[in-house]
Amino acid sequence: MALRFGGRTGGVFLLGLAVAGAAQTTANAPRDELIVSSELERIGASAAADGGAALEVTTGTVASHADQLIYSVKFTTASEHVLDAVRVTSPVPADVKYVADSASGPGSRILFSVDNGRTFGRPDELKLVGTDAVARVADAADYTHVRWVLDAPLDVGATGIARFRAVPR
Repeated sequence: MALRFGGRTGGVFLLGLAVAGAAQTTANAPRDELIVSSELERIGASAAADGGAALEVTTGTVASHADQLIYSVKFTTASEHVLDAVRVTSPVPADVKYVADSASGPGSRILFSVDNGRTFGRPDELKLVGTDAVARVADAADYTHVRWVLDAPLDVGATGIARFRAVPR
């Protein structure tokens, strides 16, 4: 089975599901003061000029179950003042699994959700109750959302990028 995905469009689609980040600031700041867009790229192997193998990152192609995908969420301040307490949240589409320890976002704390974005926590804080009514620690494949909480205010005109990797289910 292959997954088809789009290239850079401001909203990226994976099997018809929108992959767009959401941004939140303090309660006093309007949500439209931060512009958020997403991009989906595929990491695959390709032949190198010397006959060896090389990694290739592409957009707008077909991904197989052997490929890893990179979700990049870009955010830019559209405000005329510094934004404080910025949080950027991205869903993990249902047809992919988050790759453990792959999220990055300079100057941010990274949190995860296993309940469709209702609550967030560090990996060691996330629990799920199984069909046997026994709680267990969630693993990376259970994550439904990734959230980046910026450690410092976002300056006027500032831009940032947060990323995570996933693999097709």
